[in-house]
Amino acid sequence: MQLFVNDLTVIDFSYLCPERGMVGESWIVDIVLDGSLNEQSMVLDFGRVKKQIKRIIDSAVDHKLAVPAEHEYTQVSHHEDGNSYWVDFMRPNNRSIHLFCPADAFAFIDAQQVTMTSITDYLRAVIKRELPDNVQGLELQLRAEEIPGAFYHYTHGLKKHDGNCQRIAHGHRSRIYIALNDQRDTTLEQFWATTWQDIYLGSEEDIVGFNVLQLSEHSQQLSPTTHVAYSYTADQGLFELLVPKAENYTIPTDSTVECIATYLAQKIKHQQPDASVKVTGFEGVGKGAIGYA
Repeated sequence: MQLFVNDLTVIDFSYLCPERGMVGESWIVDIVLDGSLNEQSMVLDFGRVKKQIKRIIDSAVDHKLAVPAEHEYTQVSHHEDGNSYWVDFMRPNNRSIHLFCPADAFAFIDAQQVTMTSITDYLRAVIKRELPDNVQGLELQLRAEEIPGAFYHYTHGLKKHDGNCQRIAHGHRSRIYIALNDQRDTTLEQFWATTWQDIYLGSEEDIVGFNVLQLSEHSQQLSPTTHVAYSYTADQGLFELLVPKAENYTIPTDSTVECIATYLAQKIKHQQPDASVKVTGFEGVGKGAIGYA
């Protein structure tokens, strides 16, 4: 007997890629359970699937940075406090990425690359440990939202958030709508999607000097000419990031979706002052904010 739940959850996270750098993603999760009926004549109660298994998936990957633990670029070291890691992703040509974060900010994937397949294998192993005995089979399908128009991948952190959004390197795959005088402008949409493709969207107030960072041995020779340094302390601990300048875009506000939509609307209004501007920004799948100027 099989039990299925489509659209069980959406995992919003980022991962380290040798070619693209830090990539924000939003993947929809479908699940199929295969097993015998329990004393309630069910494979597993739908309420339990939606709550328990969703919780397992969210705690394993959602709002984390997925690190390809077996890639040659990946270097991981533990801080003496026992609760924080340095992760150095040693891409060549001044494109290395460096983080110092609480352990819960990372998902270490035992693979050369972070892909839908490697994340599926990781999640399957985590979920199987908590399934009841009558459930013998588990299928997971990860899929991206079908977006007919422009979209972009971005990574950010929200230090003022009281949940997991405070983690400095989590992200989303997001569509974008831009309207001038109530008419969608697909050229502008594509321009900004291209500008922000695989970008880190940081806040000006979180930029710091290199001298205040908890630098690893792999990041001590870096320079502000090639990298931007971010640091902040949130409820979960100290978060620090060194990201290549070419893969960074700093805005003067927080990088909530509300602020992103407003920033874009004002930016476009400055360039086209005679037009009324409406920007619909998305944060992953099915949620977002609208900014006007």
